[in-house]
Amino acid sequence: MIETKDLTKQFDGHVAVDHLSLSIDQGEVFGFLGPNGAGKTTTIRMLTSLIAPTFGTARVLNFEIGKDDQNIRRNVGILTETPGLYERLSAKRNLLIYCKLYEVEDAERQVEKYLRWLELWDRRDDLAGEFSKGMRQKLAIARALIHEPQVLFLDEPTAGLDPEASKLVRDFIAELRGQGRTIFICTHNLDEADRLCDRIAVFKSRLRVVDTPQRLRKQLYGRQVVIHLAGEAQSFEAAAKSSPGILECEVIDNKLLLSLDDPERDNPELIRRLVAAGAGVQFVGEVRHTLEDIYLQSLGED
Repeated sequence: MIETKDLTKQFDGHVAVDHLSLSIDQGEVFGFLGPNGAGKTTTIRMLTSLIAPTFGTARVLNFEIGKDDQNIRRNVGILTETPGLYERLSAKRNLLIYCKLYEVEDAERQVEKYLRWLELWDRRDDLAGEFSKGMRQKLAIARALIHEPQVLFLDEPTAGLDPEASKLVRDFIAELRGQGRTIFICTHNLDEADRLCDRIAVFKSRLRVVDTPQRLRKQLYGRQVVIHLAGEAQSFEAAAKSSPGILECEVIDNKLLLSLDDPERDNPELIRRLVAAGAGVQFVGEVRHTLEDIYLQSLGED
């Protein structure tokens, strides 16, 4: 669906995107994470044939950038970080213009569909310039989808939105995901990426890591459990370390922090040994490292 090989963009000797090689499947929600100035927006602009790469190749919907640019632009949707709207035209008129540009059949019905879906139908005749930022963002999303593209590029889709508007946009993206569309999201909202994306890439000019959030947690941190005990945990460290599958054990006050090969397999024997040694086990939980931990560790060399 989207495939790049050594995709590179230079501006006056500065390398904005450095030999990017990616493969994104149909129906996948792919998160592209990185700091400001990392080259994320430049990547989107190349993949949507708005700018040409310095070298390297990319294909979107089996169309090659630089050769099939018109077909790529016709068949993808894009939400830019600061979408421009015709502010002196109504929401409905804004969308009808894009329906005409994309040669959308039954434009009136299509406009109504997305304005209702994004809860803007009652404001369809109001000027876009009178909308709040959240409403403008929803209108821009409707515009990106009005021609029913199979690939959608979203650049910071919830940036600057209040919690209610952000949730609506996230729910909308989740619905699109269920329709089998391929969605490429650039975002600084790591919790959002964790919840929405099938895979994520951490990127700063070049690709640092790419995988599912779950597999990245396991690769970078392994699996850890924390056991809360009634009283000091130091005297039960030896019993914990003797249990099969324990890779590391750290004592923190009344807690044992353990790294294990397979918690589902190893936890029962671990708990039996601790109880036999006289430990009062209060509760056991798995340590879940956040996507922020993965992001910061991936960029740690900077």
